[in-house]
Amino acid sequence: MSTVNYLAGYPEHIQQQAQALYTSGKLTTYLTEKYSQQHQIQSDKALYAYINDLKQQYLRNSPPLSQVKYDSKLKVIQHALGMHTYQSRMHGNKLKAHNSIRVAALFKQAPTEFLRMIVVHELAHFKEKEHNKAFYQLCQHMEPAYHQLEFDTRLWLLWRDKEACSLK
Repeated sequence: MSTVNYLAGYPEHIQQQAQALYTSGKLTTYLTEKYSQQHQIQSDKALYAYINDLKQQYLRNSPPLSQVKYDSKLKVIQHALGMHTYQSRMHGNKLKAHNSIRVAALFKQAPTEFLRMIVVHELAHFKEKEHNKAFYQLCQHMEPAYHQLEFDTRLWLLWRDKEACSLK
């Protein structure tokens, strides 16, 4: 795996620094020292409760969650970190919204901060459908360290893939 898969949107010098960090063996130290706590949210029910708590804290007036689950079929490279789907349906005279969030199953083993970043990202889509300035401002409102956590999550994915390749 190369850094391009997870860091493609970053400038070339950042990608090179990430590669050098991994090659020197310092990436493992950086990640384990900074993010030592793995979360305990292992079931879909616990994930639903976790996401709903954040939603109630920051997006109280948004439509309710219909479904939340870890999805082992999500391809991390294609769908990034998670997926939010939204459907509107007419039921008589009422318009009903169906909001679901899926998080890639590999994040069951992720540090707490990375899961929070993914959830914040997907929840922000409840109000802002596009990745625009307002979307990222909402992400930062819910998680002030959002941008650093997104970058570190991508470093973690890179590290995880490279470690898996080196074990083969």
